[in-house]
Amino acid sequence: MYPEMMIAPMRQELTRLGVQELRTADEVETTLADTSEPTLLVVNSMCGCAARNARPAVAMALQNDRKPPRMVTVFAGQDPEATAAARQHIHGYPPSSPSMALLKDGDVVFMLERHQIEGRSADAIANDLVRAFDAYC
Repeated sequence: MYPEMMIAPMRQELTRLGVQELRTADEVETTLADTSEPTLLVVNSMCGCAARNARPAVAMALQNDRKPPRMVTVFAGQDPEATAAARQHIHGYPPSSPSMALLKDGDVVFMLERHQIEGRSADAIANDLVRAFDAYC
């Protein structure tokens, strides 16, 4: 694990946008027990593609008129229990960080895995998110 002072700015990139950070497995289970409303789940990470592509894409996509009423994040590698609990809600996908899932009624209705984030521009990823928001929110 990295020192918290190194990670704090990376956490804040999402929380300042209104994304709720979940740091324990209990917080994850309480929050994701009901996904009747569309819920964006962002698995944040320390890697370069999270900094260069994933977090900026979330910020851009949240400028869209339609967006999920609930948005949450866990930090892979820093909050392992919360991350493991969150991944239990991403049915049918292997662990991936960073990643983004849109959950609705207990199902993953949209998913971006690391291989779909890494090497792509934040604009392209934001466009994928906006299309999902328009379709499901």
